[in-house]
Amino acid sequence: MTEIDQVMLNFSPTSLAILNGVLAIVMFGVALDLTVGDFRRLLDTPRALLLGFFAQFIFLPAATFLLVLLVQPAPSMALGMILVAACPGGNISNFITHRAGGNTALSVSLTAVATVCAIIMTPFNLAFWGGLYAPAAPLLTETSVSPFEMAWTVAVLLVFPLAIGMAINTRFPALSARLRRPMRILSMLIFAAFVLGALGANWQHFLDYVSLVAGLVLLHNAIALGGGYGIAWAGGLDEYDRRAVSIETGIQNSGLGLILIFNFFGGLGGMAIVAAWWGVWHILSGFALAAWFNRRPSRASGATA
Repeated sequence: MTEIDQVMLNFSPTSLAILNGVLAIVMFGVALDLTVGDFRRLLDTPRALLLGFFAQFIFLPAATFLLVLLVQPAPSMALGMILVAACPGGNISNFITHRAGGNTALSVSLTAVATVCAIIMTPFNLAFWGGLYAPAAPLLTETSVSPFEMAWTVAVLLVFPLAIGMAINTRFPALSARLRRPMRILSMLIFAAFVLGALGANWQHFLDYVSLVAGLVLLHNAIALGGGYGIAWAGGLDEYDRRAVSIETGIQNSGLGLILIFNFFGGLGGMAIVAAWWGVWHILSGFALAAWFNRRPSRASGATA
């Protein structure tokens, strides 16, 4: 093991409980934009759904594994990369897709579907790809990660708040409309404040090791964004939909990743620093990509997005 593999970040049980609550609030805010119709609408465009699912849960974990084999990072860093790749799309992907002139409805629907599928796919991809990478496999064994426990954690943190938010949006649309914008802003501010607080408590560890992960996260994120766009292009989707699939693939729920790291791996340094830096970087890269896309208008159904 390298030095970074032995670092355990300072994160109390109280902090973990707060982070769990923050993520649930974030997902509740996302769900206020969703209805059952968002899922039904995907039945009319199954190709976009299947390509988005493929990019998110099959391409990205496999590409991450190949990148890990090529670069050979420290075992905990490799496992952190695989875990981030195994997570569903991040909660800001819908907003970034809108800013990019992409298909926001498709983005919202893919976020919802990926969140539900994450109950199975996140534990499976972590166990499968992490187990294939020999240097990282012992970390999975030593921590005795149970895919079933992880699936339950994902369900509680993501699916339950999603269901409650959708139910409110369906039964009380006026209330949902009033809550939507304040909840989105509040949840993002709370999450940002919490991440900054956690970084502050572990600032020296972050300074010591971020240089090891920064370039790797940049490359990893670029592969995710570019791969998602390429898969959508190869699958025959138009530009409007390609942007949504690209951003859904490249904006990962690193908050969920951090929770799983602290729940199941005790805050293992390499994993946590990769997930934390991904959470910072994908916001910067996402908005930069959106600005670039926005200079090139896309069209959907004859209208400019």
